[in-house]
Amino acid sequence: MSDVGARLDRIHSVGGCLVRAAYAGFASLYLLGCTAAGIGDHSALWMVFVALVANVAAVSGRGFLVWATGAGALSALSTLCLGAVVRPEAGAPSLFAEIGGLLIVIARVVWKARRDRLVPIAVLLGAAVLATPLRWSPIAAALFTAPLGITVAVALGVGLYLRALDARRARSLASARRDERLELARDLHDFVAHHVTGIVVQAQAARFTARSGTAQTQEQLDRMLGEIEKAGTEALTSMRRMVGLLRDAQNVNAPDGDALPDGGSSTRPVGDLERLRDLVEGFAHPPAALTLEPGLGTLPPEVAASAHRVVQEALTNVRKHAADAASVRVTLARVGADVEVAVRDDGRGRGGRRLPSGGFGLTGLGERVGALGGRLHAGPRPEGGWEVVARLPVSDG
Repeated sequence: MSDVGARLDRIHSVGGCLVRAAYAGFASLYLLGCTAAGIGDHSALWMVFVALVANVAAVSGRGFLVWATGAGALSALSTLCLGAVVRPEAGAPSLFAEIGGLLIVIARVVWKARRDRLVPIAVLLGAAVLATPLRWSPIAAALFTAPLGITVAVALGVGLYLRALDARRARSLASARRDERLELARDLHDFVAHHVTGIVVQAQAARFTARSGTAQTQEQLDRMLGEIEKAGTEALTSMRRMVGLLRDAQNVNAPDGDALPDGGSSTRPVGDLERLRDLVEGFAHPPAALTLEPGLGTLPPEVAASAHRVVQEALTNVRKHAADAASVRVTLARVGADVEVAVRDDGRGRGGRRLPSGGFGLTGLGERVGALGGRLHAGPRPEGGWEVVARLPVSDG
């Protein structure tokens, strides 16, 4: 996953923890007041306890479904016992906290629970909420069942809406990853063909010189065989990557049996940084400048193609989210055994928000970089602006 995707997940997690903590604090204070008001009334204290369990379930993390099931069962059991034996005073304040907690639990269950558990737990919780007026009388049940039914329906709707949002986001992420993996797999197919062609040409040259009777020294023969060995090693490395990527892409594909998209309809030139020059030169608003380190050397085809893809996605995000930038700098440099590809701008972005919408483009890009064993970082710069930096390992064969 890219750094941006991880940051979004962390923000979502921290935000959820803060909301749960705020709700837990408010519910605790409210239930403390209910406890103080009900001292000496055993039925009122029991209802405070039931409300406490419901609200613990509402804010619970691990074991949420266990808490949800327990809260629904305890509420339903309390209704049965209190309605048949005690008949507590109508309008107990803890009841509002109990119903509120159960409604939150219903929404969370519909949002997060697996399908095989969703229906039975939701039915139990909904029935527990609708049955609460029976603790006092059938007349109270007749009066309040309809309004409670509306609140249960709202909770179900909120849960279904959040579930649909998660499902859509998951499909978009899977699609971005799948598309990027299949594109890289097509690139690697071209790279393998490139290496194998070199092996065949060098082997033919060796056979020709042997048949023509041209004298070959041991050093010349060793050099030719070494070139063939190097090309073969590079081809095997690319092939292993391609097979792994195709397997992963098939795993995230749609239903079983669907064919993978045809990858042979178009091929791209391999290992050519001139395409990168053309890409940067064609980016005029804001103007972009490309700097290639003199000692960069010849890049493996898959690394050059991935560098092009990083720059392409980063420039697209600059155009979408930093229209106020005055300049963009694109650099390729050697950092140890890696190649660093960096795109930096000096813009502030719209409203200061610089994370790309949805983050799916960078998610796919992170998938490509990760498949090559590299790392991707995207974030604000200390001096202002934004940067996308990828470290791509370069094997010397």
